[in-house]
Amino acid sequence: MLDSLDRQILRIVQADGRISAVELAEHCGLSPAATGERLRRLVREGYVAGFAARLDPHRLGRSLLIFVEVSLDKTTPDVFDRFAEAVRRVEDILECHMVAGGFDYLVKARVSDMNAYRRFLGDVLLALPGVTETRTYPVMEEVKADAPLPV
Repeated sequence: MLDSLDRQILRIVQADGRISAVELAEHCGLSPAATGERLRRLVREGYVAGFAARLDPHRLGRSLLIFVEVSLDKTTPDVFDRFAEAVRRVEDILECHMVAGGFDYLVKARVSDMNAYRRFLGDVLLALPGVTETRTYPVMEEVKADAPLPV
């Protein structure tokens, strides 16, 4: 069970994963040792899944964010498994979620531009196992991205 100090630690490290132990302790009103032990416990118990840097996709030449609805030819476990395994190997795909509704998967990907997306669609997406139909939604503006989880 998380107490208010655990939640405060989670909010702080979610906003700044590089915060020093001393700064984190100052924010929490605890000693660095006590704060460090709490953070280690939160990591050990799986509340903190990892630490990473957020990179600027525009500076890295990946300005076009796209969402793609993907429909498969069959909704059987073996088709789902083959599709999921293939998706995990595609570096342009940032996220892929099996969804309920009018299609099977929602894919989030980043590429350089629309020409790159056209190549990605033809050479990669449509070649994935079981794919019969896609609908693409290019993002015109990112209104809210990388929002922290409410803690």
